[in-house]
Amino acid sequence: MDWTGCDWVEVIPGKVSGKPIVVGTRIPAALVLDLVDSGYSMDEIIADYPSLTPQIVTEIAEFAHARQMQQVG
Repeated sequence: MDWTGCDWVEVIPGKVSGKPIVVGTRIPAALVLDLVDSGYSMDEIIADYPSLTPQIVTEIAEFAHARQMQQVG
């Protein structure tokens, strides 16, 4: 997934092997998307990853789903 343009995702060489992560954390952006797509509730996600907020989770998921739709269409 190309996360370019998502304000909540950054890539820092050497941090988490250079994988896209949530800004200011070591949480892979793909993990956040996987949790949402697997049906985890917002409360469950925030309980497991308290540095995330509902806004961050929602915007990452919306960005990824929009990007996926662009690639399909």
